[in-house]
Amino acid sequence: MGVGITADGLVMAYDDVRAVDGVSFTVAPGEFFGLLGPNGAGKTTTLEMIEGLRKPQSGSVRIDGHEPWRREPELQRRMGVQLQSSSFFDRLTAREQLDTFGALYRVAAGRTDEMLEQFGLVDKADLRTEDLSGGQKQRLSIACALIHDPDVVFLDEPTAALDPQARRNLWDVLRTINDSGRTVVLTTHYMDEAEALCDRVAIMDAGRILELDTPAALVRGLDAPVRISLAPGTLSLEDARAVAGADEVAAGESALTITTRDPSRVLTELASRDALDGLSVKGASLEDVFLELTGREYRA
Repeated sequence: MGVGITADGLVMAYDDVRAVDGVSFTVAPGEFFGLLGPNGAGKTTTLEMIEGLRKPQSGSVRIDGHEPWRREPELQRRMGVQLQSSSFFDRLTAREQLDTFGALYRVAAGRTDEMLEQFGLVDKADLRTEDLSGGQKQRLSIACALIHDPDVVFLDEPTAALDPQARRNLWDVLRTINDSGRTVVLTTHYMDEAEALCDRVAIMDAGRILELDTPAALVRGLDAPVRISLAPGTLSLEDARAVAGADEVAAGESALTITTRDPSRVLTELASRDALDGLSVKGASLEDVFLELTGREYRA
């Protein structure tokens, strides 16, 4: 079912710029693996080398022991690829696009109807792709990548053009695919998406991997404080500053926020003061890890 992937010392340079600079990692069979990074970090180039769309200038890639850039039909039938930019056959409807991709892989005719239903495209089946919205095209692109039921799936920013409802529906589809034993590799700019879906993530910048671990382990390693927000009027600013374990207290129009590295102590005292109504607790997230590693400056 799922297949393993090994990337070893991958390098891809354009003139004097190393888009990928010695990237190495492994993906276990059946793992859900994420590549994260700001614009220009090298994620897409790395993914294209793993998919076999580019031959590494240095280093090697193996998918189940095969080199993907050699374009072996046996391996290609086991791979599903959704590119960052969708491209379809001209003047075909959504149904015809799926029929065509299915015919290339010799899948059963009924598979098209299954994919249209799964990706919410039944009512758009007879529209030409040029008449679909951006989100509909994105869903169709992913459906085309999955129509032959591949063992390993590569998704490059699959939810970039989707609304929140469509994003969550796609998450359910991807979880089902992965739960069936298939390997999934994706790039995304949505940290909540990576945190919800991925077994492990690699955070890249400037062509290199900065950190690689489970989302939970990366968040724990950040050792960030916890922010506890109280509804206005729950405690006075003076009383909040007197709470044992409070490091900082800030009062805003919508909430009073206590920052602490000892949340259990703070929550215990708030409970003793009957100050838990409307309380919310926010710890560090994968987004905090991402910003700590890659910085906060704007990336074009």
